[in-house]
Amino acid sequence: MTTPEFLTTKEVAGMLRVKERKVYDMVAEGGIPHRRITGKLLFPRAELEAWLSGKAVTSTSAPNVIAGSHDPLLDWAIRQSGSGLATLFDGSMDGIDRLVSGDAGAAGMHVYEPETGDWNLGVVKDRVGAAPVVLIEWAKRQQGLIVAPDLAGVISRFADLAGRRVAMRQDKAGAAVLFNHLLGKAGFSSDDLRIIPEIARTETEAAAAIAAGQADVAPGLEAAARQFGLGFVPTMIERFDLAIERRLWFEAPFQQLLAFAQSQKFSAKAVELGGYDISQIGRVVWNGP
Repeated sequence: MTTPEFLTTKEVAGMLRVKERKVYDMVAEGGIPHRRITGKLLFPRAELEAWLSGKAVTSTSAPNVIAGSHDPLLDWAIRQSGSGLATLFDGSMDGIDRLVSGDAGAAGMHVYEPETGDWNLGVVKDRVGAAPVVLIEWAKRQQGLIVAPDLAGVISRFADLAGRRVAMRQDKAGAAVLFNHLLGKAGFSSDDLRIIPEIARTETEAAAAIAAGQADVAPGLEAAARQFGLGFVPTMIERFDLAIERRLWFEAPFQQLLAFAQSQKFSAKAVELGGYDISQIGRVVWNGP
């Protein structure tokens, strides 16, 4: 039989003569060469043998990918900063899942937690466990309802959505979590709405659906509404955070993004987009174990 190129956690535990729990601890501390492939831990045999012999030190940093919720200012800053960070925006909860599985190094989040009135913290603590993750504030944003221009002033509350075509966000999106919460507080549910078939997976898609006449209203940001010249009904100021694998925080791509976020060009763009408060950008909300 051929020698496998990658070893499992159980096989590594046997090689090191430790319990599997110890192997997981070493991974969390960044002390052992490993890969995460579709959420599963695998250990490259050649790198592991070199590491054991002391002949090599292999980086096991998380991938330079920011997943999670789409934010127009973050999306723009990643490109303008030249950081080289990749993006995979598909909702806050999808982002934290990808961060935990190792498929992303950071996740943008704006998950409202009505039991505390806070944002993101409970979800992050619950999902990441003992993983080395830090939660930082990116911006406070004006969340609300993006509406067609001819309905500006006509739609001012959730009761006005009756009979209107609504572009919904995916279930794992923070905008959907907040929208459904506020809809319930107003005494309605999604069953009372005329929801169009196409899901808007980003802020841009939500605004574009209305601009194209495919929908009358969608949950989204003031910034997205202004980009497309649409009407907007504010509902809540939310906090958009980045949950980041701790090593990625200190590496060059993310530090380059953070440095750009302190520039005058960045501040001017936040004002231009509208609905942003970046006064506490970079504030550490929570520093994991």
